[in-house]
Amino acid sequence: MRDLNAVLEPPAGRATARSGAVAWGGRGFAGGLDVEVAGVGEFVRVESADGIATVRLDRPKMNALNAQVQDEIAAAAAQVSADDAVRAVILYGGERVFAAGADIKEMAAMGYPAMAVRSAALQASFTAVADIPKPVVAAVTGYALGGGLELALCADFRVLGVSAKVGQPEILLGIIPGAGGTQRLPRLIGPARAKDLIFSGRHVAADEALAIGLADKVVPDAEVYHAARDMIAQYAAGPAIALRAAKQAVNQGLEVDLATGLEIERLHFAALFATEDQKTGMSSFMENGPGKAVFEGR
Repeated sequence: MRDLNAVLEPPAGRATARSGAVAWGGRGFAGGLDVEVAGVGEFVRVESADGIATVRLDRPKMNALNAQVQDEIAAAAAQVSADDAVRAVILYGGERVFAAGADIKEMAAMGYPAMAVRSAALQASFTAVADIPKPVVAAVTGYALGGGLELALCADFRVLGVSAKVGQPEILLGIIPGAGGTQRLPRLIGPARAKDLIFSGRHVAADEALAIGLADKVVPDAEVYHAARDMIAQYAAGPAIALRAAKQAVNQGLEVDLATGLEIERLHFAALFATEDQKTGMSSFMENGPGKAVFEGR
């Protein structure tokens, strides 16, 4: 079986230059910003600046999501979740590609017993990203296919470059998505559209992705990272505890009936009246009007 990741090339017009790897503890790329680099693993690193962390995939040449990358993604998710200085997160694969999918060479020889174990770890690593209790945006360049799209689906928002291609091509390999595609995709774009993508395995261009709600914004390829950063920066200055509560209430509410969802909302709503940010926000509103509070995340 051919390795699809090895034969895919960036879409026409896509820049081929990649940001160079940096030594742990050095300075990062982050779209030209001066940031600190906190090491996670060989192919995934976390870079932070101004309260925004970038989880950067950097496995040559197409960010194939092998077992090591999956484990490092889980470690990165745990790191940014636990770091109180991080208020928002960007998932980024670099200028050339987000992630072209799972490592087919690694999976091809696996039988059921091995995959039964590995698939659990795969889903757990992506769920760790979906469970990051902070706003998360995926900055998608080039291909986000198979596991690459499933990783992007774990974000709250998706910014695509105009040349980006997304899809769930697993059916063309005789399998189905195994990292959340059959579950997160229909919740985002509806079951019929999700079935079309999953049944056909076709690639979806950025303009169609925007039209069906799979993308939240489409920008020129060279502006993807900065557009994602601009989108998420508005949340980084917000009340961190309330944002976490809002994200949990929405995500948990989607999984239950309306009455249970309303109770989840009520409990989060009431709990926020024990925070300093609630006192700050309401005092600022009464004294200075709306939108002027400075929150400390407590």
